[in-house]
Parts: sequence; structure tokens; C-alpha cells
Amino acid sequence: MKKFLIISFVAVMTSCNTNNDKTNTTEDTNNKMEINTQNDSTPKVTGIGGIFFFSSNPKETREWYKNNLGMDVNDYGSTFVSRDLHNAEEITRLQWSPFNVGTKYFAPSKKEFMINYRVQNIEGLLKKLSDNGAIIVDTIQDSEYGKFVHIMDADGNKIELWEPK
Repeated sequence: MKKFLIISFVAVMTSCNTNNDKTNTTEDTNNKMEINTQNDSTPKVTGIGGIFFFSSNPKETREWYKNNLGMDVNDYGSTFVSRDLHNAEEITRLQWSPFNVGTKYFAPSKKEFMINYRVQNIEGLLKKLSDNGAIIVDTIQDSEYGKFVHIMDADGNKIELWEPK
């Protein structure tokens, strides 16, 4: 339950775009990038939902960030709020959170951080990862906040994949 309570605050930080064309082209200062709209169901990452890291004293770390950097912090860290790129009405979140050093939540990774990626078509993405020989740590867990699964990347980092409802 603690796992899902922490995960429940995880969401993504993206920008606003109200154009409904199948594909939009946005001009960056030095290059062009193609942006897919919500009609795209390709299994892929669509953003970052959370950044988690070890801290010897998570409470003190949260307070430091609150007092020194002005972050709005609660028991789970800080939530950054923005608008969805493809649906300007949808508010999205990115969760920043310190965890106690040595927490088993990052296992089997030996790293001091874990990133949560927001994804679309989690089942299709998990099949693609399995077909490519990726290490899948657990099975898809369905919660009131969406679907979650953990994998390992090529460098031994545990990654949390999240498909919001």
C-alpha cells in the first residue's frame, strides 16, 4: 500500500498544445521536432512522471528544498504541475521525492535513484521490451492511478513505467 501511496503522486510534466492535426511540427530555435497527437497509440514513453533518489534524511532534505529553493513540499516530496501537450485541459504532474537510503523500493537496482516514465500502451510496450530481451522486474499492477510495472535498463537502473488512467 505504501508503494502505491507514493506512486499515486507520480505524474508527468508537459506543455500545452491545442492543435488537433494528426502531426504538428514545432520550430525549435535550431531545429524542428515532430509531435504526435493523442490519436497515436504507439507503445512508448511520453514523459517523466517522477524522479526518486536516496537521502540519508528525507524529511530534512524536503525541508532544505522547501526553505532554500521554495519548493512546495509534503511528506511525499514535491509535485510540479503543468498542462498536457495534446490536451490543454488536462493537468499533469511530476513527482520529485527523496527516499530513505537503502530502501528496497529501488531493488534490484544498486543505484541511488529511480525515474518513473509516463507511457502509453503499457501492454504493447511491455511486449516490445520482452521481445527485445529486457529484464522485466514484475507484472503490471493496476491501481486507481493507472498501471505500473518495473523494468531494468541496460545500465542496471530500475525504471518505473506508469500509464495513467
